[in-house]
Amino acid sequence: MEILSAHHLHKAFGEKVLLDGVSFSIETGERIGLVGVNGTGKSTFLKIIGEKEETDHGELKHPKDFTVSYLAQEAELSEDLTVLDEIYMGDLPLIKTLHDYEQARMRLEQDPMSEQKLKTFQLAQEQMDREHAWDHETQAKTILSKLGIHDYHQTIDALSGGQKKRVALAKALIQPADLLILDEPTNHLDHDSIEWLEQYLPNYKGALIIVTHDRYFLNRVTNRIYELDKGQMYRYVGNYETYLEKKAERLALAEQSKQKHQNILKKEIAWLKAGVKARTTKQKARIDRVHEMKKQTFEKKQREVDLNLRGTRLGDEVFELIDVTKSFGDEALFQPFSFLIKPDDRIGIVGKNGSGKSTLLNLLAGRMVPDAGEIRVGETVKIGYYTQDHSEMDEELKIIDYIRKTADVIHTKNDQVITAEQMLERFLFDRPQQQTFIRRLSGGEKRRLYLLHVLMQEPNVLLLDEPTNDLDTETLAILENYLDEFPGVVLSVSHDRYFLDRTADQLFVFTDDGMVETFYGDYSDYLAARKEDKKEQKVIEKEVSAPVKKKKKLSYHEQKEWQTIEDDISAIEEQIEAKKQTIIDAGSDSEKVRLAYDEQLALEAALEEKMERWEELSLLVESLDN
Repeated sequence: MEILSAHHLHKAFGEKVLLDGVSFSIETGERIGLVGVNGTGKSTFLKIIGEKEETDHGELKHPKDFTVSYLAQEAELSEDLTVLDEIYMGDLPLIKTLHDYEQARMRLEQDPMSEQKLKTFQLAQEQMDREHAWDHETQAKTILSKLGIHDYHQTIDALSGGQKKRVALAKALIQPADLLILDEPTNHLDHDSIEWLEQYLPNYKGALIIVTHDRYFLNRVTNRIYELDKGQMYRYVGNYETYLEKKAERLALAEQSKQKHQNILKKEIAWLKAGVKARTTKQKARIDRVHEMKKQTFEKKQREVDLNLRGTRLGDEVFELIDVTKSFGDEALFQPFSFLIKPDDRIGIVGKNGSGKSTLLNLLAGRMVPDAGEIRVGETVKIGYYTQDHSEMDEELKIIDYIRKTADVIHTKNDQVITAEQMLERFLFDRPQQQTFIRRLSGGEKRRLYLLHVLMQEPNVLLLDEPTNDLDTETLAILENYLDEFPGVVLSVSHDRYFLDRTADQLFVFTDDGMVETFYGDYSDYLAARKEDKKEQKVIEKEVSAPVKKKKKLSYHEQKEWQTIEDDISAIEEQIEAKKQTIIDAGSDSEKVRLAYDEQLALEAALEEKMERWEELSLLVESLDN
């Protein structure tokens, strides 16, 4: 059922056109991922759909009772309210009922002997019954728990930036709405929270529009992709993987059309130069057609951020950490940690917010000193430090002046010399925009400019603190390709699973008990190992609590299942690949794509179930062999 339609939306800031006559509609159950290069207007588009910002022209149509729940990229909360008051803020009767019930419950817990508070609590319970609000209360408690929100008494101004973002996300999820808008919801979430959110959103009752740099998340949650590019919107049925395939096809077709157009235009121009006199109406029309063809434009091949830069030579000695520790006040962030960082190391740094990950980068960069221990730094080390906070950027400078302060020219690996203007163009800042003041850029454009500033210093050690925040997926893909070839050391603090899988082959893991553990493998390897450890721990706990008699052999049905289960898994994998091809072949037939995509999701769920059963049976077989 259609819940929202947009007709000929137009939005511009000065000469920059973000939306140029965009039209579309949204139906219940659609999970839309919004993508586009930073500065194309993604956040502005979300604000327009959420009716927080007006368009220059065009209109939105929706039912009178249409509701939107909106999570902004920067948490929009009232600093003087408590967490409880903020989460359950709203005019909907259901939300008011939940707020009154939670408030009455907490007051009774504080003073259980008060008859007045008991009576207020009982009245709140009765109202919950009348509103049939208990299911929603259970759901709300689950959301708060999964996002790590437990203290409802705290005021918003006492929370960290990450805590505020989680409170804002919880509020957006708890509020009943026809359309849920999420701008970078995975920022400040740990892996467990992201994994839970991935499972929660596909079952959300309304429609969803989401902007995120987390490509695993985007791929698993969405069934539609909207791409903003130079004021136009391109829509795709399917998830992020399908979008990449369909976009490649679209660009290839655009290139073919451009070539065909150019060939025709050459012939027409040759005809004009031949000196044929435009005396007849037909000849005049042909001349006019040539002029129109000259004006016609075609979509260019996907713009790329070229990062083929040369780093400074790095010797054999990089960093040696010897019993390094750091505390704030009386609390130690991490216990004494020792490690030898070698040339070409690719290290990802993971752990909960506040565990000391950014502090470790500051210690390596020399911006902090350890409380105990020693950090030895090689003589040839030249650090490029991409921080979360780019406050050192002078926003009163023009883009070109900011980059020229870093370097007028830069050298590539093949010894080409590239000017500051040329590098800016490679980073998608064209010549006219280079004269723009930094303060006029979007948040993502500032981050892209800051990344260029760091890389133009020609470092041989890169310290990257949450590089995926606020960078678009296109820039991230090119950065990852650059890091593949980077002739030095890379240490990245990130919660982005895709980025870590692409750029790290070992991890520093900050644990809950203040240790820094090392893991050799990528982030997916680590998560799989952690999941396996938890599974084994559950098995051990189960055996301790209820020891069972060891099986002497598999049952008849288990034997039959074991003999065929690998063939079953292969068959399902082939069916999944076939469905992916069906989606590609369906082209613009949205209904056919939707049906095939739903079938693909069902097959993937069946595959996961089979894989879990295979693990159970293989453990049984292994125990019998032993």
